Amino acid sequence: MASPPISGKLRTPGDSPPLTAALLQPSVPASQRLTASRLLLLLQKPVVLLISSDGFRFGYQFKAPLPHIRRLFANGTSAAEGLIPVFPTLTFPNHYSIVTSLYPSSHCIINNYFPDPISGDHFSMANHDPKWWGGEPLWATAAAQGMLAATFFWPGSEVQKGSWNCPDKYCRHYNGSVPFEDRVDTILGYFDLPSDEMPQFLTLYFEDPDHQGHQVGPDEPAITDAVIHGVFEDVNIILLGDHGMVGTCDKAQQSLCQPVSFGSTRASRATRATPVTKQGQEACVFEELAPWIALEKDWVLSMTPLLAIRPPDGVSPAEGLGSGKVENGEYMRMYLKENLPSRLHYSENYRIPPIIGLVEEGYKVEMKRSKRKECGGAHGYDNAFFSMRTIFAAHGPRFHGGRTVPSFENVEIYNVMASILNLKPAPNNGSASFPGTILLSSK
Repeated sequence: MASPPISGKLRTPGDSPPLTAALLQPSVPASQRLTASRLLLLLQKPVVLLISSDGFRFGYQFKAPLPHIRRLFANGTSAAEGLIPVFPTLTFPNHYSIVTSLYPSSHCIINNYFPDPISGDHFSMANHDPKWWGGEPLWATAAAQGMLAATFFWPGSEVQKGSWNCPDKYCRHYNGSVPFEDRVDTILGYFDLPSDEMPQFLTLYFEDPDHQGHQVGPDEPAITDAVIHGVFEDVNIILLGDHGMVGTCDKAQQSLCQPVSFGSTRASRATRATPVTKQGQEACVFEELAPWIALEKDWVLSMTPLLAIRPPDGVSPAEGLGSGKVENGEYMRMYLKENLPSRLHYSENYRIPPIIGLVEEGYKVEMKRSKRKECGGAHGYDNAFFSMRTIFAAHGPRFHGGRTVPSFENVEIYNVMASILNLKPAPNNGSASFPGTILLSSK
């Protein structure tokens, strides 16, 4: 697939690139290839560049000298205590919420992997069949209203939606081996196109630091090496993450799983418990619940940190697990999905399993006990945990300079971008008034 043309011009030594040009530098070699003149051109139309750094926990920006990102925070608008992800705090549900302003229960991507209980088909992160994807992402909104959009690896962008069919010139099919520098160069290349061919809405996705976070945890020095150094004065740049990360090491053993019952199986007892600890220690294991519950492996659709159980037909969840059935609830609470806290917005979709367990921050659940020591990072927990927050920083003609705003949920961002681009938004879960609280007037 041919890339948009890349300018060969270089800024002269000693020249300082514009703020947003510097922020698009993923490495020193790449920065030497970027042009300053391209970015200084006055654009004839509003442009939004949305950049995601997967797993960029709020606070990472303070962990190492990151002058480009810090300049974005200092000279733009940022969320004072981070951006609040939707629940579950996983990659695909959150990326799709950002570009649709819908909660997972509304856009139907309820997890990274899940089955459809009616068809029996299984969703994975490589699935681009439109039947799985609800709502209208902003690139589809733009296409429907005659505006060009370009996407680089954003989850859901390869799915045909209305007038959007992932055109070769403006849509890249996911390939994690593509270097970050090449991704940046491709985005910059769009700004060399004639005005009538240049997209007004662009997305750019980086896997890091999430990949590093899972391996070593957010408190390790290697994280700061994985944080992007990565994004024009006329372009509205939004840099964000999809979720945070929590370390899962070094806690003493605690007691978690209490026996429970389904339907006509043995009654719940509160006299014995199963050992549970932080990752790296012993964890909650279903094999030790066997004396009280016949829990088949295929009933458990996800384990950690979102425990999701769908009993077979004929086994009533109403007679099984419910809110409060787990005695040591400070480490895990079991709910029928309709009894989940309403703030999670995680009940009104048939794909959501009927029984949900909310695991305490940093804990995990396993099917079988393992002596393997694990120490790393995890996400997917309750979005009320501060560790699950990510970053939001924006710079451009529609954003205040040097301003912080209260933290907000990522379902507000679609409406913000639609407002900048003068697009009529599709129906969504965000607030129609929110853009007015964060944007400067377009006049």
